[in-house]
Amino acid sequence: MREHAGEEPIYQTEALIAEDIEEYLAQHQNKELLRFITCGSVDDGKSTLIGRLLYDSKMIFEDQLAALEADSKKSGTQGQEIDFALLVDGLAAEREQGITIDVAYRFFATEKRKFIVADTPGHEQYTRNMVTGASTADAAVILVDARKGILVQTRRHSYLAHLLGIKHLILAVNKMDLIDFNQQSFDAIVKEYAEFAEEIGIETFTAIPISGFKGDNITAAPSIHTPWYKGPSLVHHLENIEIAATAAQENAFRMPVQWVNRPNLDFRGFSGLVSSGSIKAGDPVRVVPSGKTSIVKTIVTMDGDQDEAVAGQSVTLTLDDEIDCSRGDVIAAADDPPEVSDQFEATIVWMSEEALKPGRGYWLKLATQTVSASVQEPKYEINVNTMEHLAAKTLELNAIGVAEVHTDKPIVFEPYTKSAELGGFILIDKITNATVAAGMLHFSLRRADNVHWQPTTITREEHALLKNQTPRVLWFTGLSGSGKSTIANEVEKSLNLMNRHTFLLDGDNVRHGLNKDLGFTEADRIENIRRVGEVAKLMTDAGLIVLTAFISPFRAERKMVREMLPDGEFIEIFVDTPLEVAEERDVKGLYKKARSGKLKNFTGIDSPYESPESPEIRVNTVEMTPAEAAEYIVRQIMPLK
Repeated sequence: MREHAGEEPIYQTEALIAEDIEEYLAQHQNKELLRFITCGSVDDGKSTLIGRLLYDSKMIFEDQLAALEADSKKSGTQGQEIDFALLVDGLAAEREQGITIDVAYRFFATEKRKFIVADTPGHEQYTRNMVTGASTADAAVILVDARKGILVQTRRHSYLAHLLGIKHLILAVNKMDLIDFNQQSFDAIVKEYAEFAEEIGIETFTAIPISGFKGDNITAAPSIHTPWYKGPSLVHHLENIEIAATAAQENAFRMPVQWVNRPNLDFRGFSGLVSSGSIKAGDPVRVVPSGKTSIVKTIVTMDGDQDEAVAGQSVTLTLDDEIDCSRGDVIAAADDPPEVSDQFEATIVWMSEEALKPGRGYWLKLATQTVSASVQEPKYEINVNTMEHLAAKTLELNAIGVAEVHTDKPIVFEPYTKSAELGGFILIDKITNATVAAGMLHFSLRRADNVHWQPTTITREEHALLKNQTPRVLWFTGLSGSGKSTIANEVEKSLNLMNRHTFLLDGDNVRHGLNKDLGFTEADRIENIRRVGEVAKLMTDAGLIVLTAFISPFRAERKMVREMLPDGEFIEIFVDTPLEVAEERDVKGLYKKARSGKLKNFTGIDSPYESPESPEIRVNTVEMTPAEAAEYIVRQIMPLK
């Protein structure tokens, strides 16, 4: 591309395509790829800017251009002129309202570089969409309407971009044509933004006066309307930004293992994407978390062995030694390995319409690692409009907060500010498999390094052998009044007569001591079951058969307890009783209190009960007496050796 101040950009690629298509494709294939986002307040012109970039880079076909001209007359906001925003605003709702809702990804290219741009929505209720678009970006173009200046959403998106580690921020003061390209207005906006940027820790940014509609300073600078501007055009600046993968090559070597490649008995390699640094054949490496060391034997690719691999490349490494290494491990520089921990402080962006449940188990995915994790009650929520820290017991949709995260086993990590690959994670609901949050690790909690497992001589197997039985947790779940405690007591009596070693944990009894500090909110119910699960696990370690009688209304928490135990030791027993029958019994008078409003958060009335989907045992107390139900359960679980 040749640039002439104040003239239309002249692209050379079209001529090369006509002369030598293979040469053009070869050049195109080897170009660097930059990912960036556009963000800002509503109607700052994000979609128009991207449409202009597509138009100027000749990335739309003639039939698309004809359709665009027709759509501009029908749905456009620019009178009879082309409305470039329509190239990007694909949803009908977006076109009708003239706003962006979903993240729209578009590709374009110049002579020097390829680009993927994400047009992110400006509305606060779509913060999660903006975070999604920013998670892989190298740069952020933050648009500001020259007529309105810096707005709340400008500050919010700048904060989010900075939070997500985007180092290259471009303040694009758009719609300069509507203020007659006034330099004083531009300078005032830049000054205000610079003061805000310093407050939140943004060290540098590039300010460019543009008109997405007219094309000023988009591909050539300065335009004839801004002779006072001495900086680069937007495209020129984007062409020269350092790409994150290139910068990552300067850091220590890291490669999360995606797959153990073993096509035959003579080959064993470890495949993955090099996330940072570089590696050569002969270099010493350390496998984390095991800490085992070895030497790189070969670096294998689809194009054959190579001497070196750098950040951004997918390779297979073979090692000199046969050491244990599997998916989720990280192969790292031997003298500079990443950290390992199971307790962290993290910033969390909540992306689900169902609020965070502190203490609930979620799947945490970080690089190639997947573990069970729980989020504690937030330390605070961040008001992204004012940067205030607010007290919070949970996080709602689009909320951002800081909280402790605990995993069920140590994971390999680095702070997000050092490595997005080993510091960024997502949380997944175990029941629906929906992604509910994105997070950024800050640091490992000190207590995680100071608390260690103390080895003991007598194993859980020896405890069980001494009692001549297999430990089990018989988990009775059902509505209040279903008969859980009564049936569990009958089962324990039968097992006792059979010389089995048992213990019954009853929901009411536990709340007199261990859980006396807990109420009946959703968060407290989750913590109630977590504690009981941990106690039951300790009792099975002692070789006992543990019976628990708890409403335990949520599937996720019952699943959490199941995952604490070895396969086959958790027996879910659903005491199936219709609500109307349980309410009719109402032995303790709780339903009556709940119906009158005197008892809040009562299961079945104003708090949900999630029935087991596939329990090991189901008993219907409408059809069975407690004694019959107990006899049926004992027959199902015997013999218990």
